[in-house]
Amino acid sequence: MKVLVINAGSSSLKYQIYDMTTETALAAGRVERIGMDSSILVHEPHHTDEVTEVSEILEHTTAVRKVLDKLTDPQVGVIKSTTEIDAVGHRVVQGGDLFKESVIVDAQVKAGITSLFDLAPLHNPAHMMGIRAVEANMPNIPQVAVFDTAFHSTMPEKAYMYAIPKVLYKKHKVRRYGFHGTSHDYVSKVTAETIGRPVEDLKIITCHIGNGASLTAVDGGISVDTSMGMTPLEGLMMGTRSGDLDPAIVPFVMMKEDLTVNEVNSMLNKHSGLLAISGSSSDMREITDGMEQGEPNATLAFEMYVYRLRKYIGSYAAAMDGVDAIVFTAGVGENSVVIRQHTCEKLTFLGVEIDPELNKIRSKEPRRISTPNSKVEVLVVPTNEELMIARDTYRLVTEAK
Repeated sequence: MKVLVINAGSSSLKYQIYDMTTETALAAGRVERIGMDSSILVHEPHHTDEVTEVSEILEHTTAVRKVLDKLTDPQVGVIKSTTEIDAVGHRVVQGGDLFKESVIVDAQVKAGITSLFDLAPLHNPAHMMGIRAVEANMPNIPQVAVFDTAFHSTMPEKAYMYAIPKVLYKKHKVRRYGFHGTSHDYVSKVTAETIGRPVEDLKIITCHIGNGASLTAVDGGISVDTSMGMTPLEGLMMGTRSGDLDPAIVPFVMMKEDLTVNEVNSMLNKHSGLLAISGSSSDMREITDGMEQGEPNATLAFEMYVYRLRKYIGSYAAAMDGVDAIVFTAGVGENSVVIRQHTCEKLTFLGVEIDPELNKIRSKEPRRISTPNSKVEVLVVPTNEELMIARDTYRLVTEAK
């Protein structure tokens, strides 16, 4: 069975196609600047060099058609016909209280995703465009929605409720949902395999650290708490997001600066975090370079970032009454030696001890970076959300036959 995985954004579309008999990725790619006459399609077949094409792509239906054209192209394609694609899996950010697991897309599921537009206005409408674009190009193919929030649906009420009037939850579903669930699920399972113990026996803190960042407390293989909230804004300091702050700051700043709701929302999501503190960049590589050169704003941004990360790790160890493993994943987590070093060097109260030489190794394989004497296993595990989406898609479509 071959599964096409799609992650549709408002002006972009990422894709990957898998042969599920071996779980091999045959090709990947992305379409950028959808809606413009100079859209860019980058196709990366695994048997040859990538191909870039610039053309007019005004909406997602055309984007999907061009992706299918590339996948079946005689020179750079990886399949002979679209009939070889057995199913399409979609990343959907927000499942709310409606979707606690992946589902085959039907009219009811589409209505449910649409009803959650208010909870994820930047994401769910784009995901629906991706689903409808596949319908237009391959009307009879089964599609599966895999939700970022589903893994966190196991959180207890004490973790997901906010201490505000409960009527806001009953009427508007205001609660913690958490995100990056597919990644947290994947790396916790790989961590257990790497350690050689059942995931059901482990307390794991998964650190998904990229431009967006979140931590999850995984106890016995299930999410019991996570740092992102009703939206991806809560929690850790991120590339351009503020993370946790005193909510009273919002009306105070709105009044002092005469800002609208949209303006303050943009400030907190797009102009805060590392970018705001460093004054120059949201890229951790540039922040690290600036810190090493003694640049004070970059140093402060780095120190704030690590400090908040370490605090969350400590709080989740307390929440689970212990921790067996801490795992770093995603762009920053997988690649930043100094982030891992500075985070772990002050977790000695947990018995954490990392090996500086192991920490410096770069690899695409899961690996330990802790010493044999460390009471907590520390690992780096490359995430693979696309493979998890493909697996769920394969499982559901196979079961439905």
